[in-house]
Amino acid sequence: MQIADLIDEARVLMDVQPSDKADLLRLLSKQIAGFVSIDALQIASALTTRETLGSTGMGDGIAIPHARIVGVTHPIGLFAHLKSPIDYEAIDGNPVDLVFLIVMPADPRSDQLQALACVSRCLRNPRIAAELRMKADALASFRILTASS
Repeated sequence: MQIADLIDEARVLMDVQPSDKADLLRLLSKQIAGFVSIDALQIASALTTRETLGSTGMGDGIAIPHARIVGVTHPIGLFAHLKSPIDYEAIDGNPVDLVFLIVMPADPRSDQLQALACVSRCLRNPRIAAELRMKADALASFRILTASS
């Protein structure tokens, strides 16, 4: 699996400005809802429930919120570069500014681990993360993300 299998340019958001983690999850849920034809509240609820198991903040300013959702047929992602970092309860305690949301089929046999591993490998690369933080537009960020996989 590659990043290009998960996103397209329309699902790259720049200068997102949530007030906190809960607001971010609601904002991203609204954005992805139209692409999967599922109610944003259902998505936000699934993401919030997943976060109760442990933060998806990986450290180094990166978070990969994800959830299995009934009605999703294949993994689909959305990348957001936050205007200002927010507290995300990340494992290293640092705020987050790069977020890659993944919604996946409810079927546990889906390729969710491949999707998570692909995104994690990409964003944990210090060079890629630094380039994403310097880019001001969605197309440039999309190209960085998809060239890396």
